[in-house]
Amino acid sequence: MDVKSAFWNGDLKEEVYVEQLAGFISTDNEHKVFKLKKALYGLHQAPRAWNAKLDETLLSFRFRRSPLEHAIYTKRNGEAQLVVGVYVDDLVIIGTSCDDIKQFKKEMADAFRMNDLGLLHYYLGIEVRQSAGGTSINQVAYAAKILERSGMAGCNPCQVLMATRMKLSKRSTEPLVDATAYRSIVRSLRYLVNTRLDLAFAVGYVSHFLEEPRKDHLAAVKQILRYVVGTKSWGLKYERKKEEQVQLTGFSDSDFAGDVDALKSTVEVIFFLANSPITWQLMKQKAVAQSSCEAEYIAATNAACQGVWLAQVLAEVHGSAPSVLMLRVDNKSAIALIKNPVLYGHNKHIEVKYHLI
Repeated sequence: MDVKSAFWNGDLKEEVYVEQLAGFISTDNEHKVFKLKKALYGLHQAPRAWNAKLDETLLSFRFRRSPLEHAIYTKRNGEAQLVVGVYVDDLVIIGTSCDDIKQFKKEMADAFRMNDLGLLHYYLGIEVRQSAGGTSINQVAYAAKILERSGMAGCNPCQVLMATRMKLSKRSTEPLVDATAYRSIVRSLRYLVNTRLDLAFAVGYVSHFLEEPRKDHLAAVKQILRYVVGTKSWGLKYERKKEEQVQLTGFSDSDFAGDVDALKSTVEVIFFLANSPITWQLMKQKAVAQSSCEAEYIAATNAACQGVWLAQVLAEVHGSAPSVLMLRVDNKSAIALIKNPVLYGHNKHIEVKYHLI
């Protein structure tokens, strides 16, 4: 469901005045201004005022806002359950009872002017296909737009996303390229990563050079685009599983000093629910690791934080106690360091926060 003119529903708590609009100036009152009771588009307070109004409305419908993820609201009525996901003025509704969903739609229609868009097919550039066997998501149309804007729609596809052991540097001596065009393409590709985790590392890597992109950086981006040409129909599929078959499993990995400029390592974390990936993260470590063991240890800590949060969110949605997650790490030294507290005394040089695990 979509709320029409959502920001106009927000109630202002501050005193906000606006000048009279050209063409609507009151005769003999030209020196006066309007005092707003409701928010307008363009006000700094408008998004917050709308969020507060929507939150107040959902709570009045006996929903409970998740303390872990404020965009999720849940409501239980016996065995029936209703979950609402919020993104500004778009609501995604999931429920075990069609009657409860219809009742909620009616309550929202009474409170706001709404558009009922029916079964979820397209959301924030993501195409959704639902069937009896499960749900699949992809960004075919969005990928086609990226290729068209970059002038790569008719190029030959390639099967290799990134050259093996390719090392790019900010200190490159290649000629500079158009920074605006480079940033536009890379930022578009970053949104494509929402359903294409195979692109995550390569897109994250070329994102390091947004400040001063050079010819070799652009060549790496073009190779990613050629890969997208041949794989733009790819996406993710989530199969239906019995509750006892659902296990939250995480994988963490890290290279060692992969960034040739800052000598920092790159963390890769991915979590699967059953056999389907639900979240993934790839980022440069904030600390400089002195060994591959330290790099893997820091990556495992980041994965543990993400996994604990995910387990708690899933438990809240399901209305059960958080399940024990499984975290897989492929470095024996890091696993030994995690399991044996005695070894912490020999690793005080690692930032204290990474000992959270």
